[in-house]
Parts: sequence; structure tokens; C-alpha cells
Amino acid sequence: MSRNTTATTSIGALAHNLWQVKQAAPGARVWGVVKANGYGHGLLAAMRGFDKAQGLALLEFEGAFALREAGWTRPILMIEGAFEAADVALASRLGLSLVVHDLEQVAWLEASAGAGAGPPLPVYLKINTGLNRLGVPAAAARPLHARLSHCRLVASVGVMTHFANADLPGGALAPMQRFDEATAGLPGERSLANSAALLTLPHSQRDWVRPGIVLYGATPFADRSAASFGFRPAMRLTSSLIAVQDLQPGDSVGYGSNFTAASAMRVGIVSCGYADGYPRLAPTGTPIAVGGVRTRTVGRVSMDMLAADISALPAAVVGTPVELWGSRVHVDEVAAGAGTIGYDLLCAVTARVRREVTEDFDQVAT
Repeated sequence: MSRNTTATTSIGALAHNLWQVKQAAPGARVWGVVKANGYGHGLLAAMRGFDKAQGLALLEFEGAFALREAGWTRPILMIEGAFEAADVALASRLGLSLVVHDLEQVAWLEASAGAGAGPPLPVYLKINTGLNRLGVPAAAARPLHARLSHCRLVASVGVMTHFANADLPGGALAPMQRFDEATAGLPGERSLANSAALLTLPHSQRDWVRPGIVLYGATPFADRSAASFGFRPAMRLTSSLIAVQDLQPGDSVGYGSNFTAASAMRVGIVSCGYADGYPRLAPTGTPIAVGGVRTRTVGRVSMDMLAADISALPAAVVGTPVELWGSRVHVDEVAAGAGTIGYDLLCAVTARVRREVTEDFDQVAT
């Protein structure tokens, strides 16, 4: 029988989380962000879960093509825009919306507007308000908006930005003011709010919101859980015990022997490790659920295995199911223990992990 380490995506949880976003931003349309293979949940599974979103957003043109092939007919926003001139024609053929964040991208659109060009497409001019990754300077917003508006391949020009610190109290206020000053009076739709902003700064919601991590049931905040906003985990990473060890006082577990038993204890060996995407830096004490009961990891995570304390679980034996994260153990808890964020773990599940999709986790054995 094959190794059973499995990442299961819940369509019901994805749909529920989109509904929660719509409740939080009732006056805005939603770009459901599905980049990085739907944050590791599967692009087409995300499309199914977000079938009531007004649009989807990603950066991979291969993914946009796959969405169209799978039947998505509503808007698709390419959030990093064209990577080369040929992408403009591809975007036109696929009916995509392009973010424009650089002068070179403006030039590509202007050069593609001659004979043989496809149908015009919507574009969104991205303004740099302090993140200093992508975006044109605020002072360039008006002249570039005018250039794009006169481009024959451009159907409409919206404006957008992305916040550096929306997860911090007041962190998006100054950038939002800079954006509003730079774009005052300019026509076109606005898109500002990411997950954190749409939950805590209603004035940022505007025409379109662009939620990412909350759609997958994890939190953008260090001090507030996803559950506190009503979001549900959409991925469950599971495995099982493949061995049980009885330790005596002084026995250690795993590479480096950095956990030593202070008294007699039982340890279950779980068929999951950092080659599956579980964080190697997760320390002893990281929560894990064995047979539906929360317990803790012990010792160092290795490539293919990790150890769990099952001293208080006499029924735990070889074959007992284990949840690494999901409904009983939240991915954000595991991430916090490893010194990272839930986004990282969800996107890092590796190719050797079995993938399953269910309508909801109630139909999956735990």
C-alpha cells in the first residue's frame, strides 16, 4: 500500500470563506486570489470553491489559460501584469485584465495597439504607496493614466495599490491617503484592500477587494486567528503512525538527540517530514492531533518522519490517523511554532504528498 500522507482541500470551506469575505465587504466585488496553485490548495479546486467570486486573480499565465480551459468565463486579473511583450497579445486572446506597474509594460501596450491586435482589455495602473516592490511613483499616476487611456488596446483604466503593513493597526492609513491624493479625479475602478485591510479598514474596500490568505482559512494577523473572523481551514494535511516507541527516562528521540524523555513515555512515529512540506524548524511542543486528540511533537523533524507524544493516548497504534494541520490543529499554530506564517506552509506542501478534494471535511475520516 502506498504512503498515505495526504493534503485534502475542502470546496465547502473555500466557498464559506468567500461568503465571509462578502459579508465583510458587502459593497465591493471580489477578486479571489488563486496564485501559487491556489495557495497550495489546487488551482481548479480554488476555482470551484470561489465560483461565486466576480473575478479571480493570479500571476501565472499558464494558470490563467487553465482557468479558461476549465470554463471560467468571468474576469481574471494578472496581478504582476505582462512579463514580456508577447504576454499582451496572450492576455487579449484570453480576455484577461492586466496590472501595469512599470513604464516598459505601458510601452508594450502602446506597441501592441496596431494592426492585428486583439480585442481591447481592461488594465489597472498600480501605484507604489510604500511597499516599494511593484508600482509606479505617485507623481507618475496621472500622465501614465492618460497614456493608457489613449491606447487602442486598452478598454478601461483602473487604479490600484498594495499595502505593506495592513496587518498592523493604522498601517494602511498613510498609504491609502497617498493613493487617494495621487488618483483624485481619475476615472476608473479602484482596488486597494487585501485580506487584512478588508477586515479592519472598511474605507479601503472600494470597487474591488483582493483577498488571498483568508479565503483559505488562515490569518494575515499575528494576534488574531482566522476563526475569530469566521473563516474555516480549507486544507487538511494528514498522515498516520507507522511505528510506536516505548521510551525510558534518559532515552532521546530523533537526529541530534535534542529531546530526552524525563520519564517513561510512548512516542508515535508519523510518516510526514520536511520533504512533504512540514517545517523542519517546528520545535518540540508543536501541536499535532493523533487519533483526533491534540498532543505535541517531540524531537527534530526529519526528511520523512516526525515524532508525537502519545503517552496519554493508549489506543494509538500503528495506523492511527494523524492530522498535521487542519480542523483540530490550525496551520497558523504550526507556522507560529516554526517561526513562519501559514501562507508559507500551505504553499510549501510538496509534490510527493497525495492530493484529494472533498466537498467538505465532514466527508473525510479523521
